[in-house]
Amino acid sequence: MVFLNTLAFVLRKLNFYSNKPQISVIKNIKNMENQRITPAQTALNFGIILGAYNIIVGIMLYFLNMHYQNDQTVGIINIVFTVIIIMVGIIQYKKANEGFLSLTEALKIGLGVAVISGVLGIIYYFILTGILDPETLDKSLEFQKQKMLSSDPEMSVESANKFVEMQRKFSSPLIISAFAIVGSLFIGFVISLIGGLIVKKSRPE
Repeated sequence: MVFLNTLAFVLRKLNFYSNKPQISVIKNIKNMENQRITPAQTALNFGIILGAYNIIVGIMLYFLNMHYQNDQTVGIINIVFTVIIIMVGIIQYKKANEGFLSLTEALKIGLGVAVISGVLGIIYYFILTGILDPETLDKSLEFQKQKMLSSDPEMSVESANKFVEMQRKFSSPLIISAFAIVGSLFIGFVISLIGGLIVKKSRPE
């Protein structure tokens, strides 16, 4: 609940509800309907928006001391925002493209948004773990350990420690970055595939 209230406060402060946003990326999006654009341009604009959203949420979680907890509610909210942002990008492109959209174009936009936002997220992750809180990984593993022990009273501390150490081996910055990009691409692919199939419209022969 604290996270949701903080998110709403930040969005209001950033004028997300305003009819006259001042961010240049948003202005570019509003001009899409009046000019010829490409899937790459659309992916860039909405990828920056999604990446900025993820960074804002990450900073909020850091100040709330929740950045290492992998909260399920936050994850669901992030997925919902990802769906919304990618679909708005696809629909805006369709409007600017005389109402036509191919499945290939939808996939290009979705995957492009996923890559750009994923890269921005990785940059923030390196700043978080390298500058803001170098102990993020240790806190995350300890939190997961305590969560396992509380949810399974029969699990021994030794078993939990072994599981945590195994996770640590797969938690290097490079491995985490690779998984983040692959996961982002997968989500972007699924969203743009389903969304593209729904809203696509072929040009008449």
